[in-house]
Amino acid sequence: MSESNLATISSEISSCQACPRLVAYRERISREKIRRFRNEEYWGQPVPGFGSSEARLWILGLAPAAHGGNRTGRVFTGDKSGDFLFRFLFEAGFCNQPTSSAKNDGLVLHDLYLSAVVRCAPPDNKPNPSEFDNCRPFLLREFLSLSRLSLVLVLGALAYREYAKMISNIPGPIRKWPPFFHGLFIPGKQDGPSLLASYHPSARNTQTRRLTPAMMSEVLSHARRILSDTPPRKQNGTG
Repeated sequence: MSESNLATISSEISSCQACPRLVAYRERISREKIRRFRNEEYWGQPVPGFGSSEARLWILGLAPAAHGGNRTGRVFTGDKSGDFLFRFLFEAGFCNQPTSSAKNDGLVLHDLYLSAVVRCAPPDNKPNPSEFDNCRPFLLREFLSLSRLSLVLVLGALAYREYAKMISNIPGPIRKWPPFFHGLFIPGKQDGPSLLASYHPSARNTQTRRLTPAMMSEVLSHARRILSDTPPRKQNGTG
């Protein structure tokens, strides 16, 4: 049932027209393209999540890149952020190859579900408040469909903020969320998943070495240790 739920959610995400500014931008980018991709057909739609409902790790980014996910139709695929991230996902055993270039590239995720808190490429990579609000119900529905979820890894302060807002919509004890910082770990409570935070693997962060290869490797090694020490869960909770 969870797998069919995710398929339904993905279909609804792909056809969403809720944010006029994002619709106009993603479609314009798909028509105009850039030189190195001028012969490719762009996806040009909202980008759904990727992975299995049985995954115990959920990684949340910010939004598709204009010439990455907006082009390929798969989250963290075909851009520098994905190139950086998948190198270390492979190293940590969460996928079968260190690259994510296209939907048909043979990539398989292991115990991992990937998505973003905003599903369309935003101008200047900056969604506005109403766009976050419009996407948040999709985030909640994904959360409820990941029946074995044990750990959420948020990439960046905005993904952290949006995850916290989403969790607040679920009945249960309210946790006081500490300020975001790289390496933040919040143990799960009452059968809910734990949370781990990292800087986003954006080109800006990796080129300025705010996020180094060693830092990304350690975060994903930490995620692997957490999962190894956490018994599989049968159903979702509040976090």
